Amino acid sequence: MPLSRSPKDVLRPFVRQLWASEGDGPPGEGSNREMMLPSGALHLVLRLAETPLRIFRHRDDRVGFTVSAAVIGGPRSGPYLKDVSRPVPSVGALLAPGAAGLLIGAPAGAFAGRHTALEDVWGAAAVTELREKLWTAGTAARRLDLFEAALAARLPRLRGIDPLIAQALAGFDASLPVAAVVGQSGYSHRHFSKRFTETVGLKPKTYGRLLRFGRVLARLSAGSGPALADLAADEGYADQAHLNREFREFAGLSPGRYRRLAPRFARHVRL
Repeated sequence: MPLSRSPKDVLRPFVRQLWASEGDGPPGEGSNREMMLPSGALHLVLRLAETPLRIFRHRDDRVGFTVSAAVIGGPRSGPYLKDVSRPVPSVGALLAPGAAGLLIGAPAGAFAGRHTALEDVWGAAAVTELREKLWTAGTAARRLDLFEAALAARLPRLRGIDPLIAQALAGFDASLPVAAVVGQSGYSHRHFSKRFTETVGLKPKTYGRLLRFGRVLARLSAGSGPALADLAADEGYADQAHLNREFREFAGLSPGRYRRLAPRFARHVRL
């Protein structure tokens, strides 16, 4: 089981979760690929062995391509397939929307929909030094502390998420429609959408839809839950067909099949 925790005070506005894994045992036969479902957030992952992340372009792709052992996973609105046949010790962070510019050095829009080698942004020497420190730390708990300190050290002295974006994110968390969030901002829809998309990496409407998708995932992965028609009504979909369409768009499979697969972690679906 990965070790995960919330960051300490200095990083709490910018990082939602820190995690470290020792590299679980090899997955079961036929489970060498895992489908990762979108959260709308940016992920930062450092693999501590020299095995780079391997991504498959589609389900029929058996070769895929490698990215790096240190990866920025940009915000996305669809699933992707990764190789899990050789688990390795890893450390990662789930960044809060709007925080990429402060911690990574470029807004999330620069990484949206793709994986980027971290050394292309931070430089090879800095990434190599950090990975070596994390590797020699010995335990997952110690690695989390070191990784958190490294992220905190990257924060500028004057720091804070753009107030416009912070207000918008609070509105979306409260399930406000896009029009209401734009109205609160005092800006035109075009200006608001441009700033939000550059900072967060997703268009406002897509981001809001992903939040709703996340709520559905949480309820489906919790075990026995409501019928899909009731779930659709609870979460504001027009009907069950609307829920099915959006779920397939974001997950690449139906909510019924997702429920049958019963993934151990909500956004990690073994295939």
